[in-house]
Amino acid sequence: MNKLWKQWITNHTKKPFYARKEFDVKNKVEKAVVKICGLGQFELHLNGKKVGDHELDPAWTEYRKMVQYVTFDVTDVLRQGRNVIGAEVGNGWFHLDDSEGYSFKFPEFMPPNPNPYHAYGEHLVLGLVLEIMYSNGTRELIETDTTWKTISHEVISSNVYGSELIDQNLCQKNWDSCEFDDSSWNQAKAASNEDIPEGKLLEQTMPPVKVIHSYEAKHCGKPSGSTETEIYDLSQNCSFMLSFEVKGRKGDIVKFYPAEKLNSQGDVDQFAKGWTMVNNCITFIVGTDQEWEKYRQKFSYSAGRYIRIECSNPGIEIRNVYGHAISSAWEEAGSFYSDDRRYKQIYDLVEKAVEANMVGVHTDCPTIERFAWQEPNHLMAPAIFYMKNGKELWRKFLMDMRISQHTTEDIFYDFDGNVIYPGEGLMPSQCPCYIPNVIPVPGMGSFYDIIAWGSTCILGTRWHYIFYGDQSIIEENYEAGKRYFSHLMTMVNEDGFINHGLGDWGNPENELGRENIETAFLYADAKTLSWFASILGNKEDELKYREEADLIEENYNKHLLVRNENGKWCYRNYEHQDRIVMTQACEALPLYWGMVPEECKEDVVEVFRQTLCEKKAFVTGEVGLPYVIQTAAEYGMNDLIAQFITREQHPSYYAFVLDGLTTLGEYWEENPRSQCHDMMGHITEWFYNGIAGIQPLEPGFKKVLIKPYLPSSMNEVKATYHSACGKIEVELHRTSSEVAVQVCTDDGILVTIDKSNL
Repeated sequence: MNKLWKQWITNHTKKPFYARKEFDVKNKVEKAVVKICGLGQFELHLNGKKVGDHELDPAWTEYRKMVQYVTFDVTDVLRQGRNVIGAEVGNGWFHLDDSEGYSFKFPEFMPPNPNPYHAYGEHLVLGLVLEIMYSNGTRELIETDTTWKTISHEVISSNVYGSELIDQNLCQKNWDSCEFDDSSWNQAKAASNEDIPEGKLLEQTMPPVKVIHSYEAKHCGKPSGSTETEIYDLSQNCSFMLSFEVKGRKGDIVKFYPAEKLNSQGDVDQFAKGWTMVNNCITFIVGTDQEWEKYRQKFSYSAGRYIRIECSNPGIEIRNVYGHAISSAWEEAGSFYSDDRRYKQIYDLVEKAVEANMVGVHTDCPTIERFAWQEPNHLMAPAIFYMKNGKELWRKFLMDMRISQHTTEDIFYDFDGNVIYPGEGLMPSQCPCYIPNVIPVPGMGSFYDIIAWGSTCILGTRWHYIFYGDQSIIEENYEAGKRYFSHLMTMVNEDGFINHGLGDWGNPENELGRENIETAFLYADAKTLSWFASILGNKEDELKYREEADLIEENYNKHLLVRNENGKWCYRNYEHQDRIVMTQACEALPLYWGMVPEECKEDVVEVFRQTLCEKKAFVTGEVGLPYVIQTAAEYGMNDLIAQFITREQHPSYYAFVLDGLTTLGEYWEENPRSQCHDMMGHITEWFYNGIAGIQPLEPGFKKVLIKPYLPSSMNEVKATYHSACGKIEVELHRTSSEVAVQVCTDDGILVTIDKSNL
């Protein structure tokens, strides 16, 4: 890897540690900058203070391919005379510590994994350089080397899933001040080749993780039959850094158990339905007699809404328990208001779930898996981009995909220890992927190579370009997309279909339609690559991928486009060879992507409407849902969308509100496995492009169509979107005779208004 500092150093431990270095500043400082990487996670300190307000630096990456360092301007923190710089380093994913509490486990219905997690280094490491530029034109470097001092941290175990063991007896009070005596500390050791990360060292440029809100935990009772256990409520399900104050006797123990829900006895319920027990626990050992001691998580984060607190004896006092909600510190892009409060409640469910899962990677859920599954990075992209500015975060996510893409040199193992090759161009469903589950699950398919997940390298790039109009995102990801498409073509069966992944994952009736769904994505990938090639001026590739798309479309319609019992053209679910089965997703995807012959389109739209009206709800999983919603809106079915999302029974967004959830559930059901999943939050896209009607006609929203719709339950709507080209604001007001539309935009945005939906 490229070198920024003299040496990587270590405390020769797999556990968290402190590192510090004192130095003198003899001249007036013009500018001072620190570049630092501590793996897995770090906090930087200078002259008695934490530097910056970041959490969990650096962001998770595939450390064998890429490692990120973070830059801090510390000009205002340095002083003439004696200074001290230091860092606290914890585990993260670089060296997973599963000695305490929950670490991800595959459920019993899945086979054991012959390709488990492997640490990226033997010990935790730190690399740092402080560059001081003096007013006299000279320059000085303070770098990590063996003159630094190190010692073990009071956090003696830190698990990436949130469990920590803290022995306050080991606390190094005022360790980051010049007055501190470090004579008992060890000399730092130079990291060995086995310790040093292999990946290329790159600057972290995406928004860092920060605290976005602090929730005070309120006491809400005791579990039935318990006298020593207290339950606290944060009022909001979130990803959070826990902080608290404890007073007791030296050696007393306090345990904190976070959870998303309570059971029937009023105790925290850490069981993930149908999966496993998520036994996360933060254990705090009191270090001094009868003095208030403070602690706040540093190297991992907790998740949930409720906290169970257990004390080893009744004399322990606890106060100021807070959950500091964290998320990537991206800018707000949009706001949405209506006088029907149900829509605000639904919006909040989605937004809070998105925030809780955006921590430098886009996780599926913060409690159970905490993996960077890729499919929401295109399926949810527009829904998120209307709410938040995801430009730089998605650039990092797409880079994670590029560096994770497989080559012919990559190998895994089967159950017998035989070598298996994932295949050139394969894009893992998780990027970064720390626990590669490459063996397909019997009866379910591959969780490692799923086309709707891997296609993010193409379709996520597409959405990024549509929203931000930056051609460089296509230039960065085009070759990876081509390689991935070539891999997909090796998966096509003799009928011309792909049946390898999960289809319409999360479909409540288990109508997955694998061939329909996955082959529609194959078409979408080819069509999008052709568009990219035209933008890049590559005529040969433009024609090549257009012809590929045409062949896929022709074969798709040959096998799937049939007349139903009423003589209407429709798309049958390939999985049912003995009869014609129509699903919402199977009709919506070919309509959305323009695969339907013009002479059949009217029939297919009618059949699609029929699938909605018969079910009186969205009966589709996360893969089909965005296409079902957007296709319904495109063909004049906004009234159905409004009805479906405000139903009081599942499947419905509003049903989650009535269930008492404060973030979106994983599946359309009461008490879902995870109560904080954003993967089906696509409805906020419709809030902006359907109700407010803000639709881009050119990438970056240089030209905009305003085509609003006002549900009958509303009289007023106000939506604002800060696009790449400026602010777009739409207000709708129902009067006795009409709906008034007011549109305001920044200069340079060309607007067309269409009132046909009002």
